Amino acid sequence: MDIANEQRGDWLLMRVGGRLDAVTAPDFDKDFQAVLDAENSHVVVDLAGLEYISSAGLRSILAAAKKIRTGGGKIVFSGLDGMVEEVFRVSGFAAMFTLYATADEAVAS
Repeated sequence: MDIANEQRGDWLLMRVGGRLDAVTAPDFDKDFQAVLDAENSHVVVDLAGLEYISSAGLRSILAAAKKIRTGGGKIVFSGLDGMVEEVFRVSGFAAMFTLYATADEAVAS
């Protein structure tokens, strides 16, 4: 898994690529905590480069969302495609979160 962060106005764009599973979820958790520690309250998680997500990855995303929302922040997702989009839909995550086709659309929201 690789993560790249980019500030876009009020939004922090967090691009996640590769696999988000039991092996890499702790790295995602650590990186997301660093985003929160830097006082970012509006985060776009762009999953366009994500090839695979497991239940451990979903747990990490849910935990991240709870943390940022508890602090009054906002998290949205972009770039879902293929298997990742299907997992979000079947798990109910697609109904729980705001989803955008692209990171640019999410940042413009």
